[in-house]
Amino acid sequence: MNKTDIESTDLDNEARITLGLLNVVHDNAAASQRSMADELNIALGLANAYLKRCVKKGLIKIRQAPANRYAYYLTPKGFAEKSRLTAEFLTQSFHLFRRARAESAELFEHCVNRGWKRLALYGTGDLAEIMVLSARDHAVTLTAVIGRAPGETTFAGLPLVAETPASGTVDAVIICDIARPQAAYDEVCARIPAERVLAPRFLGVSEISAPGAEPARRNSR
Repeated sequence: MNKTDIESTDLDNEARITLGLLNVVHDNAAASQRSMADELNIALGLANAYLKRCVKKGLIKIRQAPANRYAYYLTPKGFAEKSRLTAEFLTQSFHLFRRARAESAELFEHCVNRGWKRLALYGTGDLAEIMVLSARDHAVTLTAVIGRAPGETTFAGLPLVAETPASGTVDAVIICDIARPQAAYDEVCARIPAERVLAPRFLGVSEISAPGAEPARRNSR
């Protein structure tokens, strides 16, 4: 992943959190900072920092509420920014879908050519759902999705498991964790041979990060 890619990823993450915060405030003016953090799945300190940033930019206004609480409201500028970011993310989602479909097809063909038919996906989210759809067009079988979702036992119709299956129970694992692709890759490489751990190019995974891993064609080309 080059410097431009890293900067783009950081900006996307910042915009995602900002949009999420604006949505939470729009839906519930009485939401506490802790509930905002829980809703966005981020640390309380990070939620507080983003809230202060939005107030400083004039996107959110804070008012005193009874019982030493605060109420948060979107300003006209906040509503405009919420609409802009929503449109931007819809466009990005379309581009993600097209690129993910193309690269998933390459990965599945790579597996088929090597006789790897039992595959698992690592990570839940949009990318994993796209992979599940794409797999239907190829001679592979998705056996499970690796991830954690409290109270859930399936994802996109597949068994949801907390740990990477041991080597021999699956032929390969495809990384679908957009938030932490390198950590996911390294974790899976500790369980199965690194050459059987695959990832789409746009995730920017380094193939030589895992200790003892030898360079091989693991990412989509």
